[in-house]
Amino acid sequence: MKMSTKEQRFSKLVKEHEQTIYAVCYMFSRDADDVDDLHQEILLRLWQGYDGFEGRSDIKTWIYRVALNYYINFSNKRKRVQTRHMTEREPDTFDRDLEKRMQIRQLYQRINKLGLVDRSVILLWLEWLSCEETGAILGISISVKNVSFKLVRIKERLKND
Repeated sequence: MKMSTKEQRFSKLVKEHEQTIYAVCYMFSRDADDVDDLHQEILLRLWQGYDGFEGRSDIKTWIYRVALNYYINFSNKRKRVQTRHMTEREPDTFDRDLEKRMQIRQLYQRINKLGLVDRSVILLWLEWLSCEETGAILGISISVKNVSFKLVRIKERLKND
């Protein structure tokens, strides 16, 4: 069965931004099943909203926004339904070097202790997004100065944990 032009464009978009989508999933869950579920649900949300994307922002900004909004809803729903033990899973893309893996694991453990907004800010910083893009993705009206200040505070908290 031949894919439509829309399906081909969407498939290309997913391939180009797979790392971005997984970055959000791994940042907000350590449970292997949750990561897989989050990934599938985010892809579904992206597909559902694809026709509505008008190009007024960068495609990566739109992807982050859809993914983060879905995660917030997912997280709130999960908190209401149940709390369960989560097992840790490392992304397959991590360097095989043990010392680096340990440092990365410690960083993620520290990041996972942060609140939702702080985790989102640090995720976007780790993805090399600007303060302007971070404000746009999070959908909050905070100035570049405020994002920068928040980022400095988060980094200090991560160092001191």
